[in-house]
This record gives sequence, structure tokens and C-alpha cells, in this order.
Amino acid sequence: MIDLHYWPTPNGHKITLFLEEAGLEYRILPVDIGKGAQFDAGYLKISPNNKMPAIVDHAPADGGAPISVFESGAILQYLANKTSRFLGIAEGADAQTALRQRILVNEWLFWQMAGLGPMTGQYGHFHVYAPEDIGYAKDRYRKEAERLLGVLDKQLQGRAFIAGGDYSIADMASYPWISPYNKAPLDLTAFPNIERWHSDVAARPATMRAYALSKQVNPEAGKTLSDEEKKILFGQGAR
Repeated sequence: MIDLHYWPTPNGHKITLFLEEAGLEYRILPVDIGKGAQFDAGYLKISPNNKMPAIVDHAPADGGAPISVFESGAILQYLANKTSRFLGIAEGADAQTALRQRILVNEWLFWQMAGLGPMTGQYGHFHVYAPEDIGYAKDRYRKEAERLLGVLDKQLQGRAFIAGGDYSIADMASYPWISPYNKAPLDLTAFPNIERWHSDVAARPATMRAYALSKQVNPEAGKTLSDEEKKILFGQGAR
């Protein structure tokens, strides 16, 4: 059994995408980040960066004590290695091919973690949540989000999935971060390969199941944040 500490955000969706695709047994432990649950002492023991998601695997492959993992990219890698699935490696591939495919998947996983997620997140912050209209910041992060979309669109040219080959954790990491802000949508018409790929991933039954969890866990998902919730989410410094 895997405990998934989750709230319906793009980073949270990454893990439910994997778990639903793999059919692993898991239970959701909600982490209401708008109420500060990510700062609870018990949660900080498994996620010291006070961010969500995190997992605890009570049946790790080594048969030992439960393993906790934080950071969504690290969780995806852990689950892929645990199951030997979604690493982009075709069945029957030789060792050399498997090595190179694994590297390619990891490159694009880290690209999402270091670029697409943080930069699109800043785009969303300054377009949706910031208390001041700061034109420079809005323009800066819009351009960077669009630049990254351009990089991904080029990578998807002639490929069904980001790393080529099969659906992988690189796709699961990137999919939730494609224009995730309904109140400030990015224009994807300039990125036809992303539109095609995004539509294909959205149509996967596991994707539908994963996103159906949003309203189950947080019936108010998508509502405007209160000032108190913004203070909790955006007002933290060193303690």
C-alpha cells in the first residue's frame, strides 16, 4: 500500500496519473495547503520542504521498512523504478537501447522540474494571484512559459510522446503544467504538436480517473483563494 499525501494541484496530479496508470494500490491522505496542513510536524518528517505531494511506500521492493519520498519528480522516478514501467523502454529492448531511452526520459523529467513547472508557476502567480499588477513580471514569465512550450512543441514533432517510444514519466510530469490556469490560459494554437499530444493524454482512461479525484478531495477546487489562503501559500519565509 502507498500513502499519497495529495492536494489537486499540477504537482499532485503527476502522481495520481502514475498510480492510476500502474494500477498500484494507494490511498489518498489530503494535504489542504490552503489551510497550512503542509506545515504540520508529522508531514514535515516526510516532506521537509513543506510542499506537496509526498508518498510513503509501505511495501518497498527491498522488503524493508516503509520508504518516504518527497518532490514530485523523485516520486515519479521511484515509482517507475519500483514497477519497471513508464521509463519509455520498449519491451525486449537491449541494454544499450534501454540505457539511452532511460537517459532521454530523465532529461525531459528534469526539464519539467527545473523549467516548465517553476516558470509556468510564476506565470500563474503574477497573472492570477499577485496582489499587484506588475507588468514586467507578467510579461517576463509569459514569454518564458511560451519559450518552454516552443521547446516542447519541437520535441513532440514526429513523436507520439515526449521521449519518443512509449508513454512515460516525462509525459506525466509535463501534462499537468500545460496551461493549468483557467483564469489566465496560454494560447496553445501556436503549438500544434502540444495540442495533439495533450489531447491524446487527456483521453487516456487513467488520466480521466486521476483528474476526477480533484473534486472528490477538494470540492472547492478552482475557487478564488481567500486572503488568508494566499498568506499561507505565498507569505512564508524562513522560520
